[in-house]
Order: sequence, then structure tokens, then C-alpha cells
Amino acid sequence: MCNLYRMTKNASEVAAWFGAVEGAGGANFAAEVYPGYTGLVVAERAVRAMTWGFPLVLKGAKGQPLKPKPVNNARTDKLGTGFWRHAFESRRCLIPLEAWGEAEGPKGRMTRTWLSLPDTALFAVAGVWRPSDEWGECYSMVMTDSEGTEAASVHERMPVLLAPADHARWLGGSPEEALGLCRGWAGPLAITRTADPWARSAAPAPPPAQPGLF
Repeated sequence: MCNLYRMTKNASEVAAWFGAVEGAGGANFAAEVYPGYTGLVVAERAVRAMTWGFPLVLKGAKGQPLKPKPVNNARTDKLGTGFWRHAFESRRCLIPLEAWGEAEGPKGRMTRTWLSLPDTALFAVAGVWRPSDEWGECYSMVMTDSEGTEAASVHERMPVLLAPADHARWLGGSPEEALGLCRGWAGPLAITRTADPWARSAAPAPPPAQPGLF
């Protein structure tokens, strides 16, 4: 599960990297992106600012509406279900990032481990997006099994990394073609284990509800 990633490039740099139109304007986003906060995606040939996570509407014990939960990870084996189907079939996007973070270590003392592509300043992860009443346009990161990859030493799941040659197929291919790209990354990964605590006091306040994978 990915609940944190790093992206320091601005919209102009992302647009140049992916051959897209700069459409994000002066959107503000942090170098470390958390669920429920703003990140950049490439969708419909433009760089756009969206909220990370599809809103899942919740109700309390007495039926009262609660603040929605940001569902920031979409499992590959669930893309054909009702929650994800329409976005997967018609609204796929690229999520640019420099590294994604995972928590390692004992509970209460977990540290940050960063995973990235070696010698690559920026790469794309598969995403889906949709409009929402709660947060406007929002996106979610597609996750797959990491078995047999270098990422498996850190977590049992990983984002679907896309080679540049596969960008167009993910964005414009048929659902069957796109699903064929949803596999663990077979190439090398740079894995950087740090002593930094997973939950930093300097991190932004958490979103209204805990992030999740659906």
C-alpha cells in the first residue's frame, strides 16, 4: 500500500517530461504527497492538480453523514468492480513521482523506506481519476502484487510502474490492454532505508479519515 510519495517537480517540468500541456495553473502541492491532499497527474494530455483519493462516503451509527474517506489505492483485481470500473474504463491517468514511501519496522517505531527507479529523475505510476462532489477532481494509484520483484522485500504490494513506451497504452488503450500492464516492476529498483520516523511531527495534519486501499 502506498500512502506517501515524493514529487518535487513543478507543473511546467512535468508537462515537458511527459509531452503534455501545462494545465495545473498555480496549484500548490507539497514535495511529499499524502492521501487527501493535492498532487499532479497527467490526464487528457494535460497536467492537472487533483486530490489524491476517491471519496468514500461514510455514515455513523445513527445514519448521520461523516467526512468521506480518501481511498487512495486501487487494487488491480478490483478495477472491474463498481467503485472503480467507470474510471478504469474511461479515465486513466499518469501519476508522476520521484519515489514512493513505505513504512518498515515495529509498530510505534516504523521508519521510512523510499523506492524509486535508479538514475531516473521522474517516472509514471498508473492512476485512475474522476470528478467528485466532495473534492472536485480526484485520483487514485493502481496497486499490484509485488511478488517476484525487488519491492517485495519491503511490501507485498507496489504501485504499477509504467515504462515510457507504455504511457500511451495505459492512457488510451482498451481496458484489456491497460489491465495487461498491471504487473509488478521486473526491473531494478533503488531502495533507500532511512532512520526517519514514518510519522513526522512536521508532516501535515491527517485528512478527515484514514487512507485506504479498496
